[in-house]
Amino acid sequence: MNILVSGLVNTETSAAVRGFPVAYYPIDYPFFGVETTVSGVAYNLSKALVTLGDRVRLTSMVGEDFQAAYIRNALEALSIGTDWIRPSLRQTPCSVVLYDPQGRRQIYCDLKDIQETAYPFTPHLLEGVDLVAACNINFNRPLLRLAKELGKPVATDVHVLSNIYDDYNREFMECADILFLSDEGVGEDYQAFLWQLAHTYGCEILVMGRGSRGASLYQRKTDAIIDLPPAFAGKVVNTVGAGDALFSAFLHFYGNGWGAVDALNRAQMFAACKIAVSGASNGFVTEEEVQRRMGESGRQ
Repeated sequence: MNILVSGLVNTETSAAVRGFPVAYYPIDYPFFGVETTVSGVAYNLSKALVTLGDRVRLTSMVGEDFQAAYIRNALEALSIGTDWIRPSLRQTPCSVVLYDPQGRRQIYCDLKDIQETAYPFTPHLLEGVDLVAACNINFNRPLLRLAKELGKPVATDVHVLSNIYDDYNREFMECADILFLSDEGVGEDYQAFLWQLAHTYGCEILVMGRGSRGASLYQRKTDAIIDLPPAFAGKVVNTVGAGDALFSAFLHFYGNGWGAVDALNRAQMFAACKIAVSGASNGFVTEEEVQRRMGESGRQ
């Protein structure tokens, strides 16, 4: 599949901590527990999709600093083009992730001035694209409208949502053909929340990631919700990036002809492999490895 991915790319430093809340001490020495990588939702999606075998066109914005050069080098190493990475920001966004031995994480994300900066989208950018994966960041709002005008299917992940009429995310939900979210802000009656979303917006596929409780899938063609159990692929090291892994792998499998349930099953296995490794953009496996793990686990 040819997928346009548009959204945040940043540097990320992850640090292992003893537990939450973090107690004060002047210095700690978590040997091999601190790592800096390229991350951001758009980078995570792009790397995952390329690993699975898709072709990615990535649009984002960075600054003109050493972090931007680091990001460009990482993209080139993955054979992801940098022609659409614009140096429009005063500084490149960055984040810090603290994670404990149970895999819980606390994220500090500095977006710099990306939320106030426009990206120059053109119809030419969408030529030959099968799917637009538009992250829920401000500069993608014109892309949503352009994709709909050109008849391109749109997938988006609104992450944590507690109100189906959320002002920030409403435009993304209105334009999405495939809509993902987490259950973190939903409360106990997650199915009622899914029903409300499904019957308020026009998405064909709606997926709620539920962490250790699995995932839930709504399909408009059946007007039904299906709960899937979680997948397991070893010890959970760091759950940051699990949602991005689930989203990208679903787009890959569903877009390459798998039914929605089978695609989500495989996406869960992909995400389970990913969270056995620290770092939001680390731990991605190939489609062949996902299939092998599916066979071993009996989730065919």
